[in-house]
Amino acid sequence: MLSFLKNHPFAVEAYFDSSLVLTFAVPKEQLQPLIPECLQLDTFEDKWAFVAVALVQTKGLRPKGFPAFLGNDFFLIGYRIFVRYTTNAGKRLRGLYILKSETDKKKMELVGNLFTHYKYTTTDISQTELGGAKDICSKQSDFKITLDTKEEVVQLPKDSPFTDWKEARRFAGPLPFTFTYNPETKEVLIVEGVRQHWTPTPVRVLKYHVSFLKALSLHKPVLANAFVIRDVPYFWKKGKKEVWTP
Repeated sequence: MLSFLKNHPFAVEAYFDSSLVLTFAVPKEQLQPLIPECLQLDTFEDKWAFVAVALVQTKGLRPKGFPAFLGNDFFLIGYRIFVRYTTNAGKRLRGLYILKSETDKKKMELVGNLFTHYKYTTTDISQTELGGAKDICSKQSDFKITLDTKEEVVQLPKDSPFTDWKEARRFAGPLPFTFTYNPETKEVLIVEGVRQHWTPTPVRVLKYHVSFLKALSLHKPVLANAFVIRDVPYFWKKGKKEVWTP
């Protein structure tokens, strides 16, 4: 009865203290079954498609226009696929298809699932930094990412399909749009994100273990790039719907 509430009925704003994005490349055939019929994979060299893990520390998340003191601070994890969508007006949009979302607080799970289709669950998240390395991990979600915090000149990950960081940046996010699809009504929900600035800095990933990628049954995903972004004001516009026409 209240399903319309899940369609981003109002704009939301937040401040990103940091956003770490690890992007993994896999042959496009592996990701094709995971996206709805209305979307196309955003590919590189017509071979590679990309799934990303984004770890975001937000501050003051609240309905846009509300006072900052009414906002809440959350750690968010998003698993998403890079996609494209062509609107009925013929406009081609680059964006993300959300597979799953996690947060460190039950409140965000409840509110997030009330107003979005992003499939939030609550999990434990810890961060530690020692001796030039930073760990972000979760026992419940079975992931651990270790970053090098000392190295200033960072090389592309081994086996990355990209030739340099400039090429890799195209798949560093954030893509402006996220898409949700209702196959029964063939309605596409489009949510646009807006930021004031976005300057990704390459980071070196020393080790990673992400159980959710294994759950997708992907065969040997390759770490294609890793970037961190800091201090970004961000907001999401109210969602818009249209009926997809094949």
